[in-house]
Amino acid sequence: MGRYREWQGTATHFTGKEEWSIVRRNQVSRFIGRNIELFTFSLPAVIYIFVMAYVPMFGAVIAFKNYEYDKGILGSDWVGFQNFEFLFKSENAFRITRNTILYNVSYMLMTTIFALLVAILLHEISKKWLKLYQTAMILPFFLSWVVVSYITMAFLDHQNGFLNGWLTALGFEKVQWYFDAHVWPYILNVVHLWKSIGFSALVYFAGILGIDAELYEAARIDGARRWQMIWNVTIPQLTPLIIILLILSIGNMFRGDFGLHYFIPNNNGMTYSTTDIIDTYIYRALSTLGDVSMASAVGLYQSFVGFVLVVAANFTVRKINEENSLF
Repeated sequence: MGRYREWQGTATHFTGKEEWSIVRRNQVSRFIGRNIELFTFSLPAVIYIFVMAYVPMFGAVIAFKNYEYDKGILGSDWVGFQNFEFLFKSENAFRITRNTILYNVSYMLMTTIFALLVAILLHEISKKWLKLYQTAMILPFFLSWVVVSYITMAFLDHQNGFLNGWLTALGFEKVQWYFDAHVWPYILNVVHLWKSIGFSALVYFAGILGIDAELYEAARIDGARRWQMIWNVTIPQLTPLIIILLILSIGNMFRGDFGLHYFIPNNNGMTYSTTDIIDTYIYRALSTLGDVSMASAVGLYQSFVGFVLVVAANFTVRKINEENSLF
């Protein structure tokens, strides 16, 4: 604070823009010098993000060109918004857009509710078994969707699947799961929840561990029971974390999970009406037509909509409670 007041006093002696910019540069230089160790530690992450996230943004121009490999990005002909017409004029546009949004909304809500519930249960159980439960729940998160698809097939296979085996033992007929489109919204939600709940629950569990223990002690002195402490202490304290994660999830609402919707239903055309999303539809179009420009246009469209949704969600939260907003 003393340095800041000293700088303020110095700055009052300058009136021109050039002198003011010199003072600002000196202030930045002193700030970097005082925190050079932190900047050094963060340098690898900054370089990684710059190379992997910002440099490829130059390729977004492909979405507005008729890309040809021999001409390159700059040499290809400019076509404006013609590439975007592929999605909007498609007869399947409404179906895949509806599926993408509805699936992401259900994934977001189910994962938040059940992960929060599991995190609270983890906080209440004996510490003796805590590591075992944490390891068992986080393991599916690290499995690839290819592996998960084989696990799913072990349950849903028409001839030798576990579910059909149980149905036969109970006297029911076997169900051809991979040819019945109506059951896949439930199957995909269950598989997504099984794979993602472990990681999300650990995030909320870490948030619970950061809650001041004196709040629970005060509630206990006031005669609150466990469920009352959960409702009046745990959940209110986790609200900022829940809102931040929801805002980030809203940004991906228009971008489906390709691995989940491609590998789990085995890319079966009989279930496209309920399993097809924008990502899988564009992948099939790209692998069939080889139209890089069209795929880039749809990817840019998804990213733009996701950005708008994040800003809109954060603006809404900021209007309700500024402290819980992301930025």
